[in-house]
Amino acid sequence: MTVADHNSAIEATFRIEQAKLIAALTRMVRDVGVAEELAQDALLAALEQWPRSGIPEKPGAWLMAAAKNRAIDRFRRAKLIDAKHGELQAELGSESDAQMPDLDAALDDDIGDDLLRLMFISCHPVLGRDAQVALTLRLIGGLKTEEIARAFLVPEPTIAQRIVRAKRTLSERRVPFEAPRGEALNERLQSVLAVIYLIFNEGYAATAGDDWMRPQLCEEALRIGRILAELPHGEPEVHGLVGLMELQASRLGARRGPDGEPVLLLAQDRARWDQLLIRRGMAALSRAQSLGEGLGPYGIQAAIASCHARARTAEETDWAAIVGLYGRLGAVMPSPVVELNRAVALSMHMGPEAGLRIVDALIAEPSLNGYHLLPSVRGDLLEKLGRCEEARVEFERAAGLTQNARERALLLRRAEACAGRSVTGA
Repeated sequence: MTVADHNSAIEATFRIEQAKLIAALTRMVRDVGVAEELAQDALLAALEQWPRSGIPEKPGAWLMAAAKNRAIDRFRRAKLIDAKHGELQAELGSESDAQMPDLDAALDDDIGDDLLRLMFISCHPVLGRDAQVALTLRLIGGLKTEEIARAFLVPEPTIAQRIVRAKRTLSERRVPFEAPRGEALNERLQSVLAVIYLIFNEGYAATAGDDWMRPQLCEEALRIGRILAELPHGEPEVHGLVGLMELQASRLGARRGPDGEPVLLLAQDRARWDQLLIRRGMAALSRAQSLGEGLGPYGIQAAIASCHARARTAEETDWAAIVGLYGRLGAVMPSPVVELNRAVALSMHMGPEAGLRIVDALIAEPSLNGYHLLPSVRGDLLEKLGRCEEARVEFERAAGLTQNARERALLLRRAEACAGRSVTGA
């Protein structure tokens, strides 16, 4: 095996262990920035030693041991006060002890709680949403700075600054490494879920750039969501979100044509939908339903996605059920965007005129000003009603608002097709 192959295998192993390692180290040193540095030190040690000795049978335990040793060295060099040193030694165990503690146990002790706390820190309200996203992808997802920058089309120095400032803010504010309790727990958990879904959505339908989708972000959001779903919390919405992402991710292979062009839901080849992800999504939705008296916003959206997943063809879709679910969603999470989606479902169930009445009522909604999907949906409904010239105007307006090149090209093609039918009177 070449050095490059060794390094690639080591980095892949480290990425699997990284979140657990940083979470456990943060519990010990009480500083997420220091914990990440110690984890990186452990990686460097692995890159130096493992090519000669091979990857250990228990790489997580090896990395934890290396990180612990560097933590002891770091605090000794810093000449921390005796109280701090004593606190660290009580947590890490004396370096002079001939009998080292069980490293597997040290890595796994409270690991569920540690990972949950690390997620809460990454999404702490003292940080802005952009910083929360970057730090979550860095600490929990294990993405490198350049990977995050590339995914969000942001300069790498900008992402690096966000991460550095986020860690500095957490340190300066002395944010405790603990899970909130009571009502604060639910509020913070909703923030964690929102960050995970934001990451997923950016991968599912990129807001800008030349690519219609960025599947890597979907995969990272799913991985983080699955980790969260396995931790002790008993919150139905966690499973609702995972179910929603699994079901939506099942369509990724069918959402893009041979040349990377967008393929919309009703035109997709459903044979290309991933049946394993559909089964996982249905199971997560069932879990969410079993844990609470009623589904929350993510659970309801997962139920909507399940209606699509159950339909073997677009024509078999239960649009009446979807309209009802959007009504429930609007009741628990009132939003013009939810109402716009309900209009689409209603148009499929009762005809384009029914949907257009709702869409026309949303035109004056300030929060949708500049939202490209409003004229896009309106153009689609007008086209179905044969009002091609009006549809062309709407598609062109939508194309001017989107920042995604693939979506813009699709909208302009639809506008051109409407113009052709207007000329011929078709």
